[in-house]
Amino acid sequence: MPIPGSGLAKGLAVTLRTMTKRSHTAQYPEVQPELPPRSRGVIGLFEENCTVCMLCARECPDWCIYIDSHKETVPASTPGGRERSRNVLDRFAIDFSLCMYCGICIEVCPFDALFWSPEFEYAETDIHELTHERDKLREWMWTVPAPPALDPAAEEPKEIAAARKAVEKAEAAAAAAAAAEAAARAAETEPPTEPPTEPTPEGDA
Repeated sequence: MPIPGSGLAKGLAVTLRTMTKRSHTAQYPEVQPELPPRSRGVIGLFEENCTVCMLCARECPDWCIYIDSHKETVPASTPGGRERSRNVLDRFAIDFSLCMYCGICIEVCPFDALFWSPEFEYAETDIHELTHERDKLREWMWTVPAPPALDPAAEEPKEIAAARKAVEKAEAAAAAAAAAEAAARAAETEPPTEPPTEPTPEGDA
């Protein structure tokens, strides 16, 4: 059975501990806050990596990403080759008045065209100004922090491991070819050796 008045005593104890602590006031906006490295502020667009695959727009639960594009014909790079078509980005916009900052668009992008920026000071008095076109999204890329350093104990990425093995294999093949060529040259320059003559028996003389 709880002691009568124990709840009140606990509440007063919390109040007393809080009263004895020194208050801390954040001097914002004169002093900018120290944000965690993975803060979700605004989304930046690296336009060169965008292939207009539309994955980000399709997976967005709020349908706040607007993409327009057109096709262009690329001439053949070799004589007799076939012309190819490619998508050219005309518009890439994100309506941050609808965005819920889930990060799905960044996760599903297969070509690393979207990045989180910790910048959060982009409030507007007009809601229409919260739709950032691709020029504005490109400007946010300058505020994207560098990726954190890899853990020394982490496994080597598969792409780097495959590239390293390919380089080592090519170097080994080149070394083997050079050794074979050197051996062939040495065999060509070496004077032929005469076979030893067998002694003739005395009775045949």
